[in-house]
Amino acid sequence: MRFSFELAESNQDDSRRSLTPKEGVQWVPLQNHPVFTSAVGSGATATASASVRAVKNLLAWDGASRLYYWDSNKQCLHRISIRLGEPEPTSIVAASPSKVLQADVELNFVVNKISINRNGSALLLAGSDDLCVMYLYGRTSSKDNSIICRTVSIGSQIYSNESSAIRILQVSWHPYSDIHVGILSSDSVFRLFDLSSGVMQPEQEYYLQPVEPGRSRNAASICPVDFSFGGDHLWDRFSVFVLFSDGSVYILCPVVPFGSVYKWESILEMYGDAHTFGLKSANSVAVNNSNLAISWLEATFPELAQQGTDGENPSTIKARSHALFDASLALQGPLRKVCRDGEDEALAVRGAECEGRAVSFLYNLVSKDSILVTAWSGGQLQIDALADEIQPVWITGSAPRLRVDSHDHVLGIAMICEPNPAELSIVKLDQPLDNSVWLGHLPPLLRLAIVDLALPRKIESSYLITMYVDPLMPERIYSLHEGGVDSIVLHFLPFTSQINGKDESIKTPSVHPVLCTCQGETSSPSPLYGFVSLSDSFGYSWVVVVTSTQECVVLEMKTWNLLLPIQVDKEKPISLEEQKEKDTPNIISKELLGGPKSVLAPQASPNLRSVSADSIEGRSALHQYFKLFHENYVEYAHKVYFELKHHGPQLKRIIDDQHARLNEAQQKILNVETKQSMLEERIDCAVRLQNSLEQRLQHLRSLPGAHKKPLSRAEREFKSELDQFTGVELDALQASINTLRGRLRRYTQSSKDNLANQRRKMPGRNHMQDAQISQLKSSLAKLSLVNSESSKKVKLVESALKGKESSINKTISS
Repeated sequence: MRFSFELAESNQDDSRRSLTPKEGVQWVPLQNHPVFTSAVGSGATATASASVRAVKNLLAWDGASRLYYWDSNKQCLHRISIRLGEPEPTSIVAASPSKVLQADVELNFVVNKISINRNGSALLLAGSDDLCVMYLYGRTSSKDNSIICRTVSIGSQIYSNESSAIRILQVSWHPYSDIHVGILSSDSVFRLFDLSSGVMQPEQEYYLQPVEPGRSRNAASICPVDFSFGGDHLWDRFSVFVLFSDGSVYILCPVVPFGSVYKWESILEMYGDAHTFGLKSANSVAVNNSNLAISWLEATFPELAQQGTDGENPSTIKARSHALFDASLALQGPLRKVCRDGEDEALAVRGAECEGRAVSFLYNLVSKDSILVTAWSGGQLQIDALADEIQPVWITGSAPRLRVDSHDHVLGIAMICEPNPAELSIVKLDQPLDNSVWLGHLPPLLRLAIVDLALPRKIESSYLITMYVDPLMPERIYSLHEGGVDSIVLHFLPFTSQINGKDESIKTPSVHPVLCTCQGETSSPSPLYGFVSLSDSFGYSWVVVVTSTQECVVLEMKTWNLLLPIQVDKEKPISLEEQKEKDTPNIISKELLGGPKSVLAPQASPNLRSVSADSIEGRSALHQYFKLFHENYVEYAHKVYFELKHHGPQLKRIIDDQHARLNEAQQKILNVETKQSMLEERIDCAVRLQNSLEQRLQHLRSLPGAHKKPLSRAEREFKSELDQFTGVELDALQASINTLRGRLRRYTQSSKDNLANQRRKMPGRNHMQDAQISQLKSSLAKLSLVNSESSKKVKLVESALKGKESSINKTISS
C-alpha cells in the first residue's frame, strides 16, 4: 500500500513522535476530558438541533489506544490517547490535552459519520452529499500546534457535483483491504473505490436492478437503504449484502477488491469445496456453476494453480484484477425465510410484526452462523440466520463493461446486476431437501426472532435505528435510536449450538436497556452523535457514547455471565412467620433463651434429712449442691450478663433506627395530611372538567357529520394502502425520480465525450462497440419505463389524496 502525502517541510521528529503524548500530559477519566466538558453549554445545542433526523456517529476507535472524535463546531478531529482498565480494571483514562488534526482543505458539507481503516492510517469523513478521506499523518502547524492532514474528496464528480441529485446512503471500509471503500448511493449503484490508484473514478461499479422494469409492485422495492460486507466464512468474505426499503435483502457474490489480501487456508478451503461438491455432482448445472467458480478463483488467485509446483505455500495471497468477459454477477434475492404450510408467503421477506420501512442492516458472523439483522422504522429488529451456504452466481450472456490499460490488464469493471427469476423459490419446512449444492439456489433464512424495542409510537415521523456488534462478544448487538441504546443478546445459534452438541430449543434473545436519553415521559429524546464499543485482552468491555450536547458517557458492560442459562430456584416458599423469624436479628443466642440446663440432683440417702448441717456428711452434701448450682445457674447468669452487655450497642442502634423510622412515618403522615386539601381541590377540578367534556361531547354528537356511516371493508383496505403509500412509497418514488433525473443529466452531459472515446478504440473491436451501444440503448429503455411508471404512480397518489381532501372538506362544510 502506497500513499503519496505530498508533505511540505515535513518534520522528522513530528512524524516519528509517539502515539501517546508525553510532555505536559495529564491523565483524566474519559468522561471528564476537556474535549467533552468544555463543549457543554457552549452552543453545542444549536448544532445539535440543525439536523436532528440525521444518523450520526462521530466517534471511531483504532482497536488499540487511540480514540478519534470529530468536532462539528470547530471542524477538526481530536485524537485522544486512552488507557483501558487504568487505574482500576473497570475504568478508562485519557490523555489531556488531545491532539488536534485539521484538514488541509475546507469541508463544505456536514460530517455525519467517521470511520477508520484497519491499520489506522486513514479516516473517512462521510456526509449525505460528499465524502472525504483524511490521512492521519501530516505536518505540524506553526499557529496552534495542530497537525494538518492531507484530505481528498472521493468520487466528487458523482456525489458532490451540483448538477447531481445522488445521495450517499452508506459507506464502509472493506474488511480485507485498507485502501478500498464501498459506497452505496441513492441511484441504486454500489461502487468500490481504490484510494491508492484513483479517488475520482471507481474501481468497480454494480448497477443494481432488483426487479424488471414495469413489473415493480411498489417503489420501495427498488430503493436501496443499506449494505454490509460479509464475514470470514467461505464465500461470505466475497459477498455484499444490500437492503432495500421494503425489507428485501440481496447478495452480490463474488465482489473482490483488486489487491486485497486473504488467508491461504480460507481460499484453499473454497477451492476444495468447489472441486469436491461441484465437479463431482451428477447435475450439469452444478458442474457448470462450479467450473465458473474454479476458473474465477484460479484467475483471481494464480497461486491455486501453482500450489503443486512450489515447495511451501504462502500464508496470505493477494487478489489479482480479473472479471469474466461474457458474464455479469447475478443479484441473488430477495432472500426468503423457511415457511410452514399455510403460512403467508408475503411474510417470507417481511415479518408480520414489522412496521414502516427498513432503515438499516447488519451482518454478524458468530462462529459458523451468519446472522442478518434488519431494523424497521417502527422500532422492530428482524433477526435471521442463513440456513445454507452462499454460492457465487453469474448470468452468462450479459457482458460487463471493462476498463483496461495498454497491456490489457483490467483496471475497472462495471456491470448491471439483475436477479435470476428461475431461482425465486420459497423453501418449505416439510418439503424434501434435494441436493442443492452449487445449483445457484438462494440461501434460505431461518427466522430467529423479531425483537420489538417498545419505542413510543410516533405519528409524524419514524425511527432511525443503527446497529453495532460487540467486538468482545459477537452474540451481543447494540441498537442505537433516538431513545437511547439497547443491548440484544442472542442465546440460540442454529449451527453453533449443533456443533457444540447442544440439543436446545430456540430461545428468544434478551433485550437490556443500556442508556436512555429521555429525561421523562413528556420530554423529547436527545439524539446520540457518537457511539463506540471498546474491549481489552482481559475480557473487559465498555461503551462510549457522545450526546448531541457533546457530553461523554462511559459505561462498563458485563460479558462473562450474559450467555449463562437462568437458574430458577424451585424451593418451596417461605411462610410469613418463618420470614419474620429469619429477618429478626439474633440479639441473644437461642441456647441462652432456652434457660439453664436441667441437671439431675444427686441421689440422696434416705436418712439425709436427719443429718445435721454441721456434720461432715451434711457439709459434703451442701458442698455438692453448691457446686452444681454454681456450674449451671451462676455460669448461666454470667453468660446472660455478658451477652446483654455485648449486644447493648446493637440494641441501641436498633431502637434508634426504629425511632427514626417512626419519625419518618409520622412526617409522611403529616405530608399526606397537608396535601389532602390539595388533592381534594384537584379532584373537584377533574370532576368539573369531566362534566364540561361530557357537555362538549353531547354537543359534538348533535353535529350532522357525527352520524356518518363507518367505512366498508374495501374502503378500509384502500385507506391502509394509501397510508402505506404516503408513508413509504411516496418518499421512495421521489428519491427514484430525483436519481433518474440526475443520471439522465449526467448522461446527456457526457454523451459526446463517451462517443469520442468510443471512436478512439482500437480497430478490430467494432463488434464490442455495437454490443455496448445496444446494451446502453436497452438500459435507457428500461430507465424510461421505470420513470413513466413512477410518474403514473405519483399521479395516482395525488388524485387519491385530492379526492380524500375534497371529501373531507365536503363533510366539514355540511
